[in-house]
Amino acid sequence: MTVVFNSTSQMMRQVIYALVVGISVAYAFFGWGVIVQILLAVVVAIVVEATFLKIRKHLIKPAIADGSAVLTAVLLAISIPSIAPWWIVVVGVSFAIIFGKQLYGGLGNNPFNPAMLGYAFLLISYPLPMTTWASEFVNFSQALDVIFNLNSNIVDALSGATRLDDVKTQLGLGKMMGELNPYSGAQAWVNAGFLLGGLYLLARRVIFWHIPSAFLLGMVVTAFLVSLGDGEYLPVQNHLMLGGTMLGAFFIATDPVSASTTPKGRLIYGFLIGMLIVIIRTFGGYPDGVAFAVLLMNIVVPLIDYYTQPKVFGK
Repeated sequence: MTVVFNSTSQMMRQVIYALVVGISVAYAFFGWGVIVQILLAVVVAIVVEATFLKIRKHLIKPAIADGSAVLTAVLLAISIPSIAPWWIVVVGVSFAIIFGKQLYGGLGNNPFNPAMLGYAFLLISYPLPMTTWASEFVNFSQALDVIFNLNSNIVDALSGATRLDDVKTQLGLGKMMGELNPYSGAQAWVNAGFLLGGLYLLARRVIFWHIPSAFLLGMVVTAFLVSLGDGEYLPVQNHLMLGGTMLGAFFIATDPVSASTTPKGRLIYGFLIGMLIVIIRTFGGYPDGVAFAVLLMNIVVPLIDYYTQPKVFGK
């Protein structure tokens, strides 16, 4: 049965509902910092969006009510470390809303995924706080202390690298995959949570199957080909369950505005994103490459759509 959504706000709510499983798993492992960052990001997104709408002399309530700013805030908040300082969230969300959405004319006109644009800006500008993650469950008071700089001494006790970053670093130091346990930690479980949320979106017909399927296939094929070369590289299964793989496949790359819109184009778009992620993870300077891969392919979307348009009947 096909489910029809009559408004943008309905679709945005469905995506937010689907994120709940992955967010809940992240909370179970990392604690209250996840929730605090989301709430802070949502407030900042609404304030910044309302401010720019007022400057542009547009109606504020309909634009806020469509849920796009809230979804952008949630996606960015769960992509950054749960113990990142408050100003990281403020700067990142503001950049995403202003430069990723409003300066292009608002929802439907943005060529780039706003959340990933904000994330990439933060990662390039502030690499240290963007690569320092919680290494244990953080309770509510600890989350407030570390996020709002109330107790700076608590940061070192709670911080650590992501599992994907740690494995990549160890391989770079000459260790063999057999000496490591890439599945230890929370990332595999968080990815499983976002996978379940993605399957919910597919079942509700909120997203098309083409992009996530091609995305994951691109990762599998590229990781397999890379593994044929000399040296120790992350195996295929680890690429799938570490980093932001499932979040990227089902929630980021499927953005209806910045993604390809033709059936063939979606397959090409998704496959190339998956391929680029593995290449960036393997040979690049960043542990994960979802944001950069998506943004690079956003640039190519008009070209992909132009050459993959369905033939008009009679021509």
